[in-house]
Amino acid sequence: MKQVNNKTDQIRRKRIMARLGKEIRMSRLVNPVSNKMMAITVDHATSRGIAPMTGIQDVQSAIDKIILGKPDAMTMTKGIAERCMYQHAGKVSILMKISNYSPVAPTKDTIFGTVDEAIRMGADAVSMGCMTLGDFQGEQFEAIGRVAEECMRKGMPLIGHVYPKGESVPADKRTAWENIAYCVRSACELGMDIVKTTYTGDPDSMARVVSCVPSSFRIVIQGGDKCRTLDDYLTMTREAMDCGVGGVTMGRFVWEYEDVTALVIALRYMIHKGYTVKQAKELLAQLEHDKNYEDF
Repeated sequence: MKQVNNKTDQIRRKRIMARLGKEIRMSRLVNPVSNKMMAITVDHATSRGIAPMTGIQDVQSAIDKIILGKPDAMTMTKGIAERCMYQHAGKVSILMKISNYSPVAPTKDTIFGTVDEAIRMGADAVSMGCMTLGDFQGEQFEAIGRVAEECMRKGMPLIGHVYPKGESVPADKRTAWENIAYCVRSACELGMDIVKTTYTGDPDSMARVVSCVPSSFRIVIQGGDKCRTLDDYLTMTREAMDCGVGGVTMGRFVWEYEDVTALVIALRYMIHKGYTVKQAKELLAQLEHDKNYEDF
C-alpha cells in the first residue's frame, strides 16, 4: 500500500510541476498589463516558398529588426532559431513551429519537430498548424491530440495555427464566422492553449467566435489575407483587440513593411497600450522619421 501511495504522490507532483511549468511559460507570452499577446512569425518559407517572401530572405536581418521593436514572442522553426537567436537569447520568447504545410500540399501540415527539441532550445511554446474541413483534417487532428498530451505532460503551452482552408471550403467562405468558430473550438477541444486564426472581417461576428470557447482559451489573429493597406491592418487590429481577441501573431504585413522596427513598436502600442489607429499612425510616422526606437 505504501508503494502505491508513493507512486500516486509522484504522479501528482509531476502533474503539479507540469502545470506550473506551463503557467510560467504562458506568463512570458502575455503582457501582464494588457493581457494581450503580440508575436511575429517568420516561418513562411517552407509553406509558401522563399522566392516570394522577400522580407525574410535575409532572415537574420528581419529577426534583428523585429526584436529591436520588442514583441512578446516570435514564431520560427528549430533551424532558424538555432542559427539566428543566440545573440537575442532571453530578449523574446521563442514559439517553436514543429509543423507546416507546403506549396505542393497546402491543406496538410507535416510534423518535423518535437516537444523535447523545443524544451532543449528554451522555447516558451510549441506551435503547429492545421487546415480544417478538408481531406487531411482527421490525421492532423490526431497529430494535434498526441502533441497536446505530450505538451500537457511536460508543461509546454501548445499554439495552433488553424484555418478553414480544407478542400470543402470555398475561398469566399474562409472568413465566415461559422468556419472560424469551428477552427477555434476544435483547437480548444483538442487540447491547445492558444489558437491563431483569421479575423472574420467585422467585430460583431468575431465576438461570436470568441464566445464559442471558454474565456481562459486565447484567440489571436493572423495578419489577414484580405487586408491591402496599412489602414486595413491597423483597423483590423484595433477592432480585434476591442471585441475580445487575445492578441496577434503577424508575419508578412510586418516584415514586408519598409521600416519593420517602427511598425512593430506601433503595433505594440496598439495592442498593449490601447492606441487608436490615428495614434498608431502618428507614432509610426514619428518613428520612421526619427528612428528613435530605443525610446519606446
